Amino acid sequence: MFAILVLFLAGSAAWAQEKAVYHFDGGLEQATKGLRNINNHLEVDSKAKLIAVAHADGVDFLMEGARDRFGPFDARVQDLMGKGVKFQVCEITLRNRKLRKDQFILGVEFVPSGVVQITHLQQKEGYAYLKP
Repeated sequence: MFAILVLFLAGSAAWAQEKAVYHFDGGLEQATKGLRNINNHLEVDSKAKLIAVAHADGVDFLMEGARDRFGPFDARVQDLMGKGVKFQVCEITLRNRKLRKDQFILGVEFVPSGVVQITHLQQKEGYAYLKP
């Protein structure tokens, strides 16, 4: 009986949806790399559940009008949102930098603390941690 339970649990784990949290706390260069990583991740595993959590300078790419050498970030972010990726911004960063929620790309979510959210996703919900 124990062997059957072990085989069942092993099989269930193999079919579990992969989950990863991408940690953004750097500037626009990190964002460019991170969005490329997320796209690559989805190219290989389109069913993965991905959340990008941003705090400190990592929130900059999620602001309206942010751009890099490839152009504006908003279209790339909204494309990923359409594929199920969530983008979450730290409210402590907003307060410390005197930013407003209406300065961010439509669809971005806000969490009380970026680092607490990352910890919660790893410890309580089983997300793998990735930092571009």
